[in-house]
Amino acid sequence: MKLSQIFTAPNQLTLLRMIFVPFIVIELVEGRYFWALVLFIIAGFSDGLDGLLARKLHQQTLLGQYLDPIADKLLLSTMFPVLSILHKIPWKYTVLVFSRDISILAASAVLFAIAGLRNFRPSIFGKANTFSQIAAVFFVMLFCVRPLRWIWIARTEFLRATFFFTIISALHYVLLVQQRLRSHTHVLPSHSSADVRAS
Repeated sequence: MKLSQIFTAPNQLTLLRMIFVPFIVIELVEGRYFWALVLFIIAGFSDGLDGLLARKLHQQTLLGQYLDPIADKLLLSTMFPVLSILHKIPWKYTVLVFSRDISILAASAVLFAIAGLRNFRPSIFGKANTFSQIAAVFFVMLFCVRPLRWIWIARTEFLRATFFFTIISALHYVLLVQQRLRSHTHVLPSHSSADVRAS
């Protein structure tokens, strides 16, 4: 991996998004929900902008493919527990989101270690889950700024969508893993398969 990949405009934006995370947390803990929301919106805008720049400037890199989802997960995995600690999101949503992410991370590490499998592209359910989480966090913070009924309804519905898509995307990931493993074992030489069974 070339060091120059770090200095591309899309990857710089992604790194900037990661830097925003502690400042958003500080604003939340201090009760300044408006500024936390502003920073969260800027972070979300940078998420879309870095992908656009990567395509327009032809600066799509291997580093960017790893950094972008890491930045998203860092942002959301921080927002959920912090907002739960502040009693803005019920803990059941945070526990479910974390359980899914940790399980997928552990499964991916094991699959890479034992079978060399990687490059699991995000499914439509995974993308829907990420969108639901981002929207849920947005409306949770917006409700703290403007406690209006329609915002509360949007907050509630996106939290429910997060619950639903977290479960669906996790089940889909299990099916995808099984499919990849079957395909992988079919291409193994017969003696390799015997060695695997013996071990």
